[in-house]
Amino acid sequence: MSQPPLEHYTREYFEKWNYADRPLGKFSMYWFARRYYAALVRRNAPRDGGKLLELGCGLGHLLGLLQDDFQCVGIDLIDYSIEQTRLNAPKAEAYQMSADDLSRFESGTFSAVVALHLVEHLPDPAHTIREVHRLLKPGGLWLFATPHPAYSLRRFKDPKTDAIGKDETHINVHLPAQWRAWCEAAGFRMTRHFGDGLWDVPYLPLLPKSVQFGLFGLPALAQVVTQTTFTPLSMGVNQIGIARK
Repeated sequence: MSQPPLEHYTREYFEKWNYADRPLGKFSMYWFARRYYAALVRRNAPRDGGKLLELGCGLGHLLGLLQDDFQCVGIDLIDYSIEQTRLNAPKAEAYQMSADDLSRFESGTFSAVVALHLVEHLPDPAHTIREVHRLLKPGGLWLFATPHPAYSLRRFKDPKTDAIGKDETHINVHLPAQWRAWCEAAGFRMTRHFGDGLWDVPYLPLLPKSVQFGLFGLPALAQVVTQTTFTPLSMGVNQIGIARK
């Protein structure tokens, strides 16, 4: 698929799509999620103090959490993102560039590569996954999160306006089998592939949204708090993949 026009990727992207309905403060879903992903990286990446690359580093909060554990590098298309990353992760390197072309980085440079909600924006995700494999050291970690278009409760949502469909820059949303196939074709071994929970409430009429969040979102919160990976793919608005070179 063709890439969305670059004019989509401005500061307004964060305000309209990316974080428009997500509080960023302490103990918010975003706050917990970044700490969860940081824990997954620490647990699964080689403990060599090596380099970590985040594709689509956003506001830089994940790199801020990991900058004392790794030599962190972040890239993003949005200049505002790079500004924020340099504020929130001052020890990290940050570059305004596309994940479509990672040729500036030498092979075997990184111990870990992370992409949280990035691959669905790419015109050729399979190419970027192959490049990630090239960039990693043997045993290196590839961690990604991307929407799951057929999770169990999506039938109760409007697919044009839910958390997945409302962002028109989501040009490559695929089932778990496709992502797994691309990773394995690139040479990765998938070690975990699981869901992030049913947090995109409401799903049911009449029942208050807050009640539904407690009902459907509790397992997701339990997974985050315990830093485990038990949620089935079918019970995740997003899918999370952990793979190793």
